[in-house]
Amino acid sequence: MQIAKNGLGTTRPNPMVGAVVVFDDKIISEGFTSPYGGNHAEVNAINSVTNKAVLAKCTLYVTLEPCSHFGKTPPCSDLIVKHKIPKVVIGCVDDNPEIAGKGIAKLKASGCKVTVGVLENECKTHHKRFFTFHNKKRPYVILKWAETSDGFIAPKSKNKQEPVWITNTYSRQLVHKWRTEEQAILVGTNTAIEDNPSLTVRDWTGSNPIRIVLDRTSKLTTELNAFNNKAETIRITNTNIDYEQPIALQICDLLYNRNINSIIIEGGAQTLQTFISEGLWNEARVFIGNSEFNDGIKAPELKGMLISESKLQNDLLKIYAKD
Repeated sequence: MQIAKNGLGTTRPNPMVGAVVVFDDKIISEGFTSPYGGNHAEVNAINSVTNKAVLAKCTLYVTLEPCSHFGKTPPCSDLIVKHKIPKVVIGCVDDNPEIAGKGIAKLKASGCKVTVGVLENECKTHHKRFFTFHNKKRPYVILKWAETSDGFIAPKSKNKQEPVWITNTYSRQLVHKWRTEEQAILVGTNTAIEDNPSLTVRDWTGSNPIRIVLDRTSKLTTELNAFNNKAETIRITNTNIDYEQPIALQICDLLYNRNINSIIIEGGAQTLQTFISEGLWNEARVFIGNSEFNDGIKAPELKGMLISESKLQNDLLKIYAKD
């Protein structure tokens, strides 16, 4: 799985798979999924073996079931069969209806010994974006906000059309790293106006996410940073969704239909609370700074399972998973 993470943020909508080839109890090659349209992990691992004849005596370990259909590339299962790899160990089955056990069946039919379910839970967690997209028919949703030590996400008023920073530069750099890892990022109307965020990657190296901006009455002007030419922007107005109905659900449906498999919800408080209230989130990443506002806009109310807690100098980062 560590090898697979080399593909984070570049393989979508394909899963970021990792694979290793083992001969005589030694790893002789590794592979991870190339950027979308390129080779899958199994192909990269097999291609890295110089002496292909030795593959007939090897075991291939892979985090996800090898594909069995033609997409941008030929089926990985066909390549495994071609090289007569006798043993394949698979972390978890691919729930994509185009595959869903067909890759395993093809391998077994060729005489390959297939073992499924090794580190299965860990592999499913690793492929969380992919499985959420295919099983729940929506993107993997990450909530992110920063709040003061007294529980406010923003001051009641401010003088400039820019963010009021609660966190330090290290936390802000981490947020930019996160942006490179997810396919899209979303803010509400008030945040787009009052903070005028760019929603791009500047403090890290990587691709900008697709920007999603809620604009119920089409009041946002194209002079705002969210509409510059640094990244694609999707504006969601009352012509895209019915704002009188559950909003988060409609947004998730819209993004699913656009093949977007993960998104960060960055604000503001009302937008975040909407996703929380509708139960449409997977994890929440909450920074707590050491400053106080004494008054202002309260941070969202969240109930979830705390899965990690860490410090970035004077900032505290808590990460929650939905129960």
